[in-house]
Amino acid sequence: MKYLYAIVFSFLLFSCNQTNTTPVDEPEADIEITTYYLIRHAEKDRTNPDDEDPNLDADGILRAQNWAKIFSELDIDIIYSSNYKRTQQTATPIAESKGFPVNTYDPHKVYDTDFFEITKGLSVLVVGHSNTVPVFANHVLQEQRYENIPDSIDGRLYVVTKMGNQASSFILNLE
Repeated sequence: MKYLYAIVFSFLLFSCNQTNTTPVDEPEADIEITTYYLIRHAEKDRTNPDDEDPNLDADGILRAQNWAKIFSELDIDIIYSSNYKRTQQTATPIAESKGFPVNTYDPHKVYDTDFFEITKGLSVLVVGHSNTVPVFANHVLQEQRYENIPDSIDGRLYVVTKMGNQASSFILNLE
């Protein structure tokens, strides 16, 4: 079943990338396609409510390994994660399967940097949080489309594609 998700996801991604949304004033050959894959960290250990930086729990470790299987089917150029244990632990199996490092970003300052210029034309995985992933997607889309992810949802994948001045997105729920 998990591989079915990867196949469906790959088909959807291919279909979305083939859609011509090129603005009239931009030559098609000059358009760079940037794809952001955005996921929330996997399930965290909730045994200590005072721990602000918990590790993943057993389910989270399993989900992180499943994310690695899903992303093994996709071309990724670079991986980013916030500096929290749970996001790093979610990103690490994916990065190891790709032979990439996990680049750290500050989720509160991602818009204050040249992040979008650095990632232009790339396929980028960003591992974040329930309140940063939707904000990131909305920022790329330049509209308020997504609300914070409910705390009970750990298997949602946002795919945001930017082509020139146009952006599109969709969500896959892989619970």
